[in-house]
Formats: sequence, structure tokens, C-alpha cells
Amino acid sequence: MKQVMFTVDAVRTLIKQGRNLLLAADERVLSQLPTGNWIGGTIPYFMTERGGQFTQEHIYVTELPEYIVRCAIRSYSVQNIANVYADIPENGVGFILIPAASPTLLTFALNVHNFEHFALRPLIGWITGVNLSELGKTAPKIFDGATGEPYEDGALVMHITLPESKIAEINILNIFEQGAGDVITFPHDGFCATEALINGEPHNLADYIQEHNLDTRLPLVADYNGAMINTSFQQIDSSAKRVDFYAPVFRGIEYKHAKPVGNYVSNFLSHLHQHEAQSIFFSCNCILNYLYSELEGKQTGNITGPMTFGEIAYQLLNQNLVYLTISDLTHQ
Repeated sequence: MKQVMFTVDAVRTLIKQGRNLLLAADERVLSQLPTGNWIGGTIPYFMTERGGQFTQEHIYVTELPEYIVRCAIRSYSVQNIANVYADIPENGVGFILIPAASPTLLTFALNVHNFEHFALRPLIGWITGVNLSELGKTAPKIFDGATGEPYEDGALVMHITLPESKIAEINILNIFEQGAGDVITFPHDGFCATEALINGEPHNLADYIQEHNLDTRLPLVADYNGAMINTSFQQIDSSAKRVDFYAPVFRGIEYKHAKPVGNYVSNFLSHLHQHEAQSIFFSCNCILNYLYSELEGKQTGNITGPMTFGEIAYQLLNQNLVYLTISDLTHQ
């Protein structure tokens, strides 16, 4: 398995050598790096070659391959995030970073399905976060390596163009399945909900969860044309009778509470084909999987990557592994 965690000095050397890098680390580490062709996001949780790890000293490094034709960094805001798909080059990939709870993330998550060229070209990345003990005290950030500047809002995308002989594909590994319980739908899109329809009948969602003693470590799961998409619970505000989510729910989509999964690692490995694992170029997983399944010190096969506050594979996801493969294009 390749090395993925590096010291600050080692990453400084890579940057000075002109390497194209995607970086993940604590803010205090990323702020020590020189300018260069890199983007970085804040997070101190990782799946490494040695298993799940919390570190505020080392940097997770994804180095772009030498065969790429072109590499460029673009920044976005609420005003122009709708262009994110249209800007991805033909036969290219966009690697995206967005800070958690930022206005740009809210705009992206709620509206991405309406963006021009949505899902026609690969867009993959993650939502930056912080040490959980610093929630509410420290803002998640993204770093533009070209300037060295950190931002609490916006999005950074590293566009790469592949040679004609290569093809990139995004995959989602979701070990959660819909349970056999009630069908839940929502009257409005959003990151929070008070009212919901339970099997078509109006009900306060917070009351419903408490009355049925639902395990909120398990997400809501919706079937999007055969793809199971999770929406994870953030908190239940009992006084306001409101439920907050880490990703938006959408009006008219049918959700069900997920089945229990048992042992996360064994379920994870059973879902991942070994040949896929060997060809993965980039991946990230969810901090909720790290926490709820107690992954610190445990290995998820050969899969490494930051444990994030949300995953992006075309759209914002929760409690998934998302990964990108780059392979040779076989001409028939």
C-alpha cells in the first residue's frame, strides 16, 4: 500500500518540486505550506495505510499523475457555483472542496441538480471540517495553494484534463439499505424539517423519531433510480421540535430509515471488489462512519482517504465512501 500521510517538511519538498497535490490536514499544518499548485481542506481524521487515525501534525497527500494534460485551480462562491459542472474540461475531472456549514455548501447542496451539465462530467471531493472538540469554535476552511490563503466560504476546484487514452469514473460505496419501516416524505427541500408525511399522514418528525426510538446513527435512505442515497441526522432539537440533517432532504422523495449494518468493516469489505480497490486513485469516507463504527486503528482494506464532514460524488452525500478510478480507455 502506498504511503499517504506525510510530514510538513516532506510536503514542502513536493510543492517546491512543482507537484500537483490534493491535501487534507489540520488548519495549523496547512497554513505552514508554501505556495504552489495545490488545494487543501481542513480535517484531522483519516483512513491511512495503518488504519483509522486522528492527527493534527501530518498531511494526507493525493498526488496527481504525471500523465495529466493540464491542471488548473478555480475558485467559486455562492454567485457562480452553478458553473461548476460547465467548467470541467472535456475528458477531465473536477476535485472540489467546500467548507462545512458555509453558504456556498448550502447553495450547492440544494441546487446542484439544476446546474448546467449536472453529472455529465466527473465531480468528486469532500466537505472540510475540524476536530470535533472544536465544533462551534473553529470554522472549517479551504486553502488555495496558489496564494496560500484560507477561506471559510466558497469552493475550490482543481480541474485536470486527462489524455485521450484515459477515462475517469466515480463510484459510490454505500453499505446502508432501506429498512422495512415507514415511508417518510417531506413537504419542502432543506437541511432541517419539522413536519413530514409518514405513510402519507402529517406528523412532527422529531416526535415521530422519539416515539419510535429510531437510531439516528443510521441515516434516512432514498432510492434515486436504483442508487441508494443517504441523508444523515445531525441533531434533534426537542424544544423547537426540529430535526437537522447533514445533507438536504428533498420534497416528494421517498425515504426510509436504514437497516442496522452490524460490523462496519466486514460489511464494507464485502461490498468492495478487490480489483476496484487496487485501481482507486482518490477516495474519501464519512466522519460519521469513523465515529459510529469506531474505526480508529482499524483498516478498511486498502482504502485510504480523509474522513470528512460530507462527500461529493456529483452531489452532496452522507455516510458513504466515494472514490475515483482512472483507467486506460480500451478502444473497440
